[in-house]
Formats: sequence, structure tokens, C-alpha cells
Amino acid sequence: MKALRNALYLSGALLAVMLIGMTGFHYIEGWPWFDGFYMVLTTFTTIGYQELHPLSTMGRVFNAFLIVAGVGLVFLIIGSLTQALLEFEFNQLYGRRRMERDISRLSGHYIICGAGRVGRSVARELARKPAPFVIIEHNPEKAERYRELGLNIIGDATQEATLQQARIEHAAGLVAATTTDATNTYIVLAARSLNPKLKIIARASEDGAEKHLRSAGADSVVSPYVFAGYRIAHTFLRPHVVDFMEVALVQQEELGLEIEEVRVEEGSRFAGKTVRESHIRQDLNVIVLGIKPHGQPMKFNPASADPIGAGDQLIVMGKPSDLRQLEEFAKTK
Repeated sequence: MKALRNALYLSGALLAVMLIGMTGFHYIEGWPWFDGFYMVLTTFTTIGYQELHPLSTMGRVFNAFLIVAGVGLVFLIIGSLTQALLEFEFNQLYGRRRMERDISRLSGHYIICGAGRVGRSVARELARKPAPFVIIEHNPEKAERYRELGLNIIGDATQEATLQQARIEHAAGLVAATTTDATNTYIVLAARSLNPKLKIIARASEDGAEKHLRSAGADSVVSPYVFAGYRIAHTFLRPHVVDFMEVALVQQEELGLEIEEVRVEEGSRFAGKTVRESHIRQDLNVIVLGIKPHGQPMKFNPASADPIGAGDQLIVMGKPSDLRQLEEFAKTK
């Protein structure tokens, strides 16, 4: 902030003038150092006490210089600090208003309840996509600390009013990622009542929490501790498989490939054709890892004769540019 930076520069200049004043009174008038400091202090603060000791003509000329320089600097510092405070308050107010305006326009977005370690990881991945999202966090300090992640609302995610402020009726999904299972259960209940079609993913800490979260309306339940244990065990048993999945899903830039999910729209060039007839592998250099027909189980490693229907989700792997082209082809003929 420019005003605050100016105030710091002026404070440095004021300190320099104070040292000059103490030195001048010490050598010109022969005063003790503390008396010189006290004289400078009363002069700069315009208190108006009389001189500690009678001043010579040279001392009065020197003191006149201190009055002009010191008092001027004090008022300039007060002005800069006032400007900095006003700018800070304005930026806070304007930033909050702009954020509220941006939130009011959201549609097809994701709501992350809780700005803890899990919530922050979800936010970073959505931002990398990028996909629109808003974070709900009841702790104001934590919410402000992670404002750079995206839009945020300071409030209680278990309250319907807070979820409505996040436009839950227009959201595509919600993540209940607070640190307690009870709070996540209340969030899921409130969210499901406000948007029955919303996809809800909840975090579970305790082993028995998954049943309650699913009963409350969660579509999926993820336990970070169970996942961590699974990953540790398989790092021992299948280290190369774990390394591959780590690079493919987390460190994709190192592999130069991405694993993506692509929906085949009605009327696209792939709808109604087999995997072989689609020429996805030959023309786009994209590998089809699986096909998820609507309402049916996933087909892993589909055969060349397996059909691709409208509404199917293709699990594919390839270069980012090839995947973007595949997404375009999956929408039109």
C-alpha cells in the first residue's frame, strides 16, 4: 500500500531529524543527551513547554529549523497513516462487495465447506482445472488467510442461509470437508434438503461415520486416513503402480499426460459407434481406459467392438491438447 509505505519513509526521516536535533542541542548548547531528546520531543509534539535551558541565538535558529522540519513531518505521517487506514477499509469493503457480486453470479459451481487441509487441497485442484467454486469457513481468520484460493463466505455451513448465500440451488456439487463427522453430517442434511439433485461428497474421520453420512444424503464418502493407509500398504506391495498413479493423477506435468473424463453428447461423431470405428486412438492418439454407460457399471479396458453411446462417459488418457480436441469432437459431429 503506497500510503503506508510513505508513512514508513516519513517516520525514518522524522527519526533522522530527531537525532540531528539531539546532536545539535548537545554540541551547540552543551546540553546532556537526554535534555536534547526531551527538547526535541516537546517541540515535535507541539506541547509548548518552555526551554529546559536558555537558548543562544544560534540555538534558537537551530530550534526554528527543528520546529519546521519536525512538526511538518509529524503532520505528514498522520496524514499518510489516515490515508492508509481509509484505503485499507475501502479495499476491504470493495473486495467483499465484489466477492459477493461474483458469488451471486455463480452457476454450476462447487461449494467447499471447511478451509482445512482437505478443503484447501480440493480448492487447489479445482482452481487448477479451472472450475468455479466457493469456500465456506466459519473462522474469519482462516477464511481471510486462504482468500487467494478463490471466493469465500464467512459463515456456518450447517445453516441453510449460509448455503443459500453460496447459491446451493445452482451448484453442481458440495464437499463437506470440516474436521468433525457430526458437523459434516449436519451440512449434508442441510444441503440435501435445499438441492435434492446436488452431488455431495463428505469427509469421514471415524470408521462408523460413513453409514451416517450416506444416510444423511452424501453420494460419496472419503476417509483421508483409510486412503492414507491404503496408499502406504500398496507403496510396499505395488510401488511402481503407486508411482504411476501418483504421476498420472497428481504430477501430470511430469508425465506429459492427463487422465480425463469426457461425456459423449447426443449427435456427436462418436455416438453409436464402436471403439474401433471411433478412431479415437488412431486419429487423436488418446487411449480409452474405460467406458461408463449411464446407469450401468464401468467397462474397464473396453474391447474394440464395445459400443459408445450418447451420454456415456469416456475415461481417457492422453496429452492435454489431444484431450481438449477429443472433448470438442464428443460434443459435435
